[in-house]
Amino acid sequence: MTGISSLTQRWEKLQASKTQVFWACAASVVATLIIGFTWGGWVTGGTAKERAVTAATEARAELAATVCVERFIKGPDAMAQLATLKGSDSWKRDSFIEAGGWATLAGMDKPVAGAASLCVQQLMTPAKTSG
Repeated sequence: MTGISSLTQRWEKLQASKTQVFWACAASVVATLIIGFTWGGWVTGGTAKERAVTAATEARAELAATVCVERFIKGPDAMAQLATLKGSDSWKRDSFIEAGGWATLAGMDKPVAGAASLCVQQLMTPAKTSG
């Protein structure tokens, strides 16, 4: 049994060549990149920028929709307007909200993109329109 070396003994005797070290490092880099982009949540700069723009646009629309709902509900004829909204065709509801000016924030000429649709969704939910 003296001819069989333990793992520690073999490790101590190991003398890797430059080629072996290079390929081991290259394989480590490739494995790290694959794991990072696949499971680690890494993204490229372009993807990060796209996600940031999308998040900002969605946040702006959500804020404008919240303002829209508040302005709609606090309007003098809110119940009549709500009945008209609910009675209209689903594809005309966004236009109804935009035409009423509820999705346009103060100081802006046009409604915020996507706000009318979110506003309609919130207004059509019974819990939002009861108070």
